[in-house]
Amino acid sequence: MNNKPNDEYLQKKITPFNVYQNKTVEEMLNSLKECGFQGRNLGVALDILHKMVSSSDILTVLTLSGAMVPGGMGEIICALIENNLIDVIVSTGANIIHDLVDVFNDVGHYVGTSYIDDGELFHHRINRIYNVFLPEGNYKSTEKEILSIIKTEFKQKTIEITPSEFLNKLGSKINKRCILSVASKFGVPIFVPAFSDSELALDLTLFSLREGYQFKFDILGDILKFYEIIKSYNEHGTLIIGGGVPRNWSQQIFPFLDQVEKVSDLGYKYSVRIHTAVEYDGGLSGCTVSESKSWGKYSLESKYVSVWCDATIALPILVTGLFQKLKLV
Repeated sequence: MNNKPNDEYLQKKITPFNVYQNKTVEEMLNSLKECGFQGRNLGVALDILHKMVSSSDILTVLTLSGAMVPGGMGEIICALIENNLIDVIVSTGANIIHDLVDVFNDVGHYVGTSYIDDGELFHHRINRIYNVFLPEGNYKSTEKEILSIIKTEFKQKTIEITPSEFLNKLGSKINKRCILSVASKFGVPIFVPAFSDSELALDLTLFSLREGYQFKFDILGDILKFYEIIKSYNEHGTLIIGGGVPRNWSQQIFPFLDQVEKVSDLGYKYSVRIHTAVEYDGGLSGCTVSESKSWGKYSLESKYVSVWCDATIALPILVTGLFQKLKLV
C-alpha cells in the first residue's frame, strides 16, 4: 500500500480555460497545458515540437499516413519544409499521388459529403475519400503529366533507382508549388516504404505495359540512405501523423543501427504523435512510444506525447501555434 501523503499528489490545480485571456493559438495551447485530457496533450505537444525544430542538431522526421493531402493538409507540409522545420519525410504513396493530383489540376480535390449514394458516384467516376471527392479524370490528367516528366528525365527504358531518388527527380521537374517540388528544392528526402501501394505505382506499372519501361526500384537502398542520415545526427525526433508503415519504417532504423553498429543506447529522443489508434488490440499503429522503447526505437529518456485526435483538427492548430511561437507568422 502506498502511504504517500496527499500533498505529494495534489501539487497543482487545474486552471479552467479562459476564453478572454487567449488571443492567439499559441496562447490557447499554453493554456490547455493547465487543463486535462487531449487538450493538455496538445499543449504539451507544442513544447516538445518546438524543442525538436529549434535545434539544427536534432533530426526531425515527419511521418505521414492517412489521406492528409486530400484532407487539405498539404500546404502545412510545404510550410514546414520551407522553414527548415523538418528534415525527412516518410509517407504513404497515397499522399504523394494526391499531392501530384493537386499540383497538376490546380487542387484536384473537392468538398464532398459522406451522405451520398456511392453507386451514383461510381456511375459518375467520382472517387470518395470520406467527405472529399476526387474525379477519376484528375487521376488521368496527372498520369499524363507524370509520363511526360519520365520521358524527359529518363532517356533509357530501364530505370534503376531508389524510390526517394525517383521522387526527388519528379519534384525537381515540377515548377508549381507542392510537397514534392518544395522538398526537392530544399533537399528534404521523401521515403515511401510501401511504394507499390498507391495510384502512382499503378501508373508506373501501366507505363511498363504500354510504354515499355522497366522500373527497378531499390527499396533496400532507401533503408541504407535513411540509415546514413540517422547516423549523421546525435539526436533525433519524430512528428508522427497516424501510424502504419511510415511510422514503423522510420522507427525500425534504430534496431537496425543496433544490429550494424552494436550501439543500443540510441533511439529517438523526442516525439509528437497525432493519431486515433488504440494499443489494446495489439496493432502496430496503436503501439505506444513506451512499448517502442523495449525495441530500442526510442531512448529511455525520450520526451514524447501522443494526442488522440483527428489529425485534420490537431495538426493545423499545433503548427499554427508553432509558427506563432517561432515568430514565423
